[in-house]
Amino acid sequence: MTAPGDRAAALDGNAMAGDLREIFAVDVTSARFMCAGCTHTDAVATLMLWHQAPGLVARCPNCDDVVMRVVRAPDRVYLDLRGSVRLEVPLEGS
Repeated sequence: MTAPGDRAAALDGNAMAGDLREIFAVDVTSARFMCAGCTHTDAVATLMLWHQAPGLVARCPNCDDVVMRVVRAPDRVYLDLRGSVRLEVPLEGS
């Protein structure tokens, strides 16, 4: 195994394309989040959503901390997950 700082052995982010395509091609509302504020874990569908402009703000149902933000622009979507420790995405057929 190579050391994390061994840049010669590292690949660029394109090497994740297949894995990321598989993850983001699913219904993310069934994914489980862990709130960075209180460590509450549940399905994304249970987040409390504020949808007034300029974007969507999803808050933890346990502590009200912001877990996720989604903002749509004409040519892209901004996804901010810094309020989530992790997002567990079930893969199709699992």
